Amino acid sequence: MPPEGRDRDRLADMVEMADMAMRFVEGRVRGDLDADIMLAFALARALEILGEAASKVSSQLQANLPGVPWREIIAMRNRLVHAYRSLELDTLWNAVMTDVPPLRSALRRILDEDGSAS
Repeated sequence: MPPEGRDRDRLADMVEMADMAMRFVEGRVRGDLDADIMLAFALARALEILGEAASKVSSQLQANLPGVPWREIIAMRNRLVHAYRSLELDTLWNAVMTDVPPLRSALRRILDEDGSAS
């Protein structure tokens, strides 16, 4: 059953932030994070919002979608928000390059289940 209402909106927010993060790193290399503090902040903010949206998805939908790493996504958000002084750029880069693309694809499939998502 496709998600509805607020859950659908939150999943769409997650996809939007995943898209942004992926656009931010397009054509970039890991070293760019060291040289471009705005890139680091942009990636951190996109993942923070993605994690916040994930935390607002109902526990029922989270339970119905066990393939989505909810706990890890929300933990990343918490780390970005509360441990801002010790932002680990390698972790940030790896998350965007490795974890975000398949997450985005999975969420897009979930949203497209009923054929009405854009």
